[in-house]
Amino acid sequence: MKDIINFGLVGCGRISKNHIEAISMLKDSARLVAVCDIDPVRAQKTGEENSVDYYTCLDDMLARDDLDAVSICTPSGLHPAHGIAAAKRKLHVITEKPMATSLKKADELISACDENGVQLFVVKQNRLNPTLQLVKRAIDKGRFGRIYMAIVNVLWSRPQSYYDQAKWRGTWEFDGGAFMNQASHYIDMIEWLIGPVESVCAYTGTLARRIETEDTGTACIKFRSGAMGSINVTMLTYPKNFEGSLTIIGENGTVRVSGIAVNKIEHWEFRDYDDDDKLVGMSSYNPPNVYGYGHTGYYKNVIDTLKGIAEPDTDGREGRKSLELILAIYKSAREGRSIPLPLEY
Repeated sequence: MKDIINFGLVGCGRISKNHIEAISMLKDSARLVAVCDIDPVRAQKTGEENSVDYYTCLDDMLARDDLDAVSICTPSGLHPAHGIAAAKRKLHVITEKPMATSLKKADELISACDENGVQLFVVKQNRLNPTLQLVKRAIDKGRFGRIYMAIVNVLWSRPQSYYDQAKWRGTWEFDGGAFMNQASHYIDMIEWLIGPVESVCAYTGTLARRIETEDTGTACIKFRSGAMGSINVTMLTYPKNFEGSLTIIGENGTVRVSGIAVNKIEHWEFRDYDDDDKLVGMSSYNPPNVYGYGHTGYYKNVIDTLKGIAEPDTDGREGRKSLELILAIYKSAREGRSIPLPLEY
């Protein structure tokens, strides 16, 4: 791979700014050369603000001969189609979460990238948070001993005006609900840290917002290790985002990471000392929003992987795991029973 990797970006909405900023922060090895959006005003605005070419047709952008990779920031239900189109052009694919809204479509995207010899990256930037990196190291070192319980809270606020900004928001086909969209990173986090899931039982509801999907839900998880877990999600917190947290209870340790986006270590206690304990105070940070700072680190891994000097932090198969758990949560809520994993189509 050449020294500077050229990126195209499709979908110039809310999250695209994080991708564009990350690419600009890595200007010695990455360059944004084109953007695309079906809204001509938004496409032009984003293109002109970043001094790059802009398009309203994805095929036109993909026809360029200078692209190496495409970042997909469109509605979730469109990720597979856009990723497959890029893969067929032999372009590497970086897709926002979730990678799809069904396992079948996720597998089609994975297969298309495999068949065309390109890399597939699924954005899970929260894994790079310094707080969670410290927790991950503690788990890998066995500091907790046997883990008994993990609790995740995503207590955020999304007013009706947020959903009214775009017709696709809050729809099953293109978005998914609070679990699929807003809590996706947190579901990835608990699966990544605690391990494979044996079964899940969930309740969801649309309590206040005028949308197809849920604005609130709770899920109880049994992990294959025997640990228990719970995920509590709502977009109805008054008056603003309140908490994105993780608590782990183990045989020899208890940790709580809180803040609005698991950005603050609130409690850190283990039976035995480790030098990582000195880093607890330095790992907490104040993000500008719930997205945090992880996109830059994520893109660095993408670039290093494409240059052959690293392995992907979250490839398509890794990204599929959290999608499967989300879909199991929805299946449990619909059918009113515990759902075992793995899922079938």
